[in-house]
Amino acid sequence: MDILRALENEQIRTDLPNMEVGDFIKIHAKIIEGTRERIQVFEGTIIGMKGSGLKETFTVRRVSYGVGVERIFPVNSPRIDHIEIVRKGVVRRAKLYYLRDRVGKAAKVKERLILKKV
Repeated sequence: MDILRALENEQIRTDLPNMEVGDFIKIHAKIIEGTRERIQVFEGTIIGMKGSGLKETFTVRRVSYGVGVERIFPVNSPRIDHIEIVRKGVVRRAKLYYLRDRVGKAAKVKERLILKKV
């Protein structure tokens, strides 16, 4: 088991920001179309995180042209170029699946005010 754990620890990414459920993020994902590769930005709210270690995933939801779109990304995927946190959210639960039934302002997550020490 220690050999497997050592192999997994080598592949875990350390360059990603500290993400939490409720954060509004931009994911720069690498998309391969034929022989060409490009970066596509997917932005939305993290509605759930699952797993641990190398198998950790997070679900991102956004509303595009009135249709809700959810994508599940592996945290340690080489297809993720980088992740930007646009704003931190204030939430009181681990899964925000209730946002699927909400529309408009009711589907928003409150923003956490971050105070910087001077």
